[in-house]
Amino acid sequence: MTIEKGNFGSIEKNKPVDFFVLKNKSAIEAKVITLGATLVSLKTPDKNGKFADIVLGYDNTAGYVGDSFYFGCTVGRFANRIANAKFKLDSKEYKLAANNGGNHHLHGGLCGYNKVLWNAKPFEQSDYCGVVFKYLSVDGEEGYPGNLDVTVTYTLTNDDELKIDYKAATDKKTIINLTNHSYFNLAGHDSGDILSHLVQINSDVVTESDDDLIPTGKLLPIKNTAYDFTEQKTVGRDISKLPAGYDINYVLKKASQQELSFAARVSEAKSGRVMEISTTEPGIQFYTGNFLNGAKGKNGAIYKKQNALCLETQHYPDSPNQPGFPSVILEPGKTYRHLTIHKFSVQ
Repeated sequence: MTIEKGNFGSIEKNKPVDFFVLKNKSAIEAKVITLGATLVSLKTPDKNGKFADIVLGYDNTAGYVGDSFYFGCTVGRFANRIANAKFKLDSKEYKLAANNGGNHHLHGGLCGYNKVLWNAKPFEQSDYCGVVFKYLSVDGEEGYPGNLDVTVTYTLTNDDELKIDYKAATDKKTIINLTNHSYFNLAGHDSGDILSHLVQINSDVVTESDDDLIPTGKLLPIKNTAYDFTEQKTVGRDISKLPAGYDINYVLKKASQQELSFAARVSEAKSGRVMEISTTEPGIQFYTGNFLNGAKGKNGAIYKKQNALCLETQHYPDSPNQPGFPSVILEPGKTYRHLTIHKFSVQ
């Protein structure tokens, strides 16, 4: 295991942005930066041993400062959407930025966790290495109550796993829903659409949503619909039945709440790359890059619609306003925990 540290550029007032490259015995490399606790590169081998970077992103800090797609970042304080940009706790209403279509709140607001600098400390052991990112989200930031101490730990293991472990504590009752927003293309970040990728999701129910992608509160069985990924199928097989593509929360099948269990599997035939995701979270948002509009990414790559897919492990969208959904409330004296593991292999 090795860790390389360097400078990735700077943001306003010449604040430096550091990078860390984690490398294991298989030569898999994960590169993370302190801006947004972001995964900017992930290089894995194909079935012939040829390496490619399989996550979308930018070459420099300026790209991430201007980014509106949330490439690879840590999303918070609340990932996904909150209806009408408001919620109540103990009968008190909290108003948030309506940064999604002018009506709803998305991914933490105007300056979410993806746009802030995190403190970072690398660590290294014989069979794993990683970086611990820390950030203090102050009371009232983006409208959320409570000083929230957040820790996000990336760990690369010699078992070819990339683990993302989230932990948080608050001094006031608040809500929290953290995730990572990496865009994956297992053929390589610059290799075109992901319609031939095979996907399986451990779910037979989605949270029904309206035209603004806000849950209605109903759980919708998906058997024999376009949303059905209970058995693996290509992304493109049924996507034409959904005018906008996939962008919906799947309710994961679990034996018990917060257990670490299988969530999804993705494979790509030409490269032979396979990614399996396990998580402690109750849901996973499957998104097929529908809003990608020709963004200029790494090495001059142009990212177009459906050039990547996201599988964001999370609590359900709009949970603060949906009493029937698993709770996203964090109280003083309690600890928020969330673990997601991406395991890479070839077939």
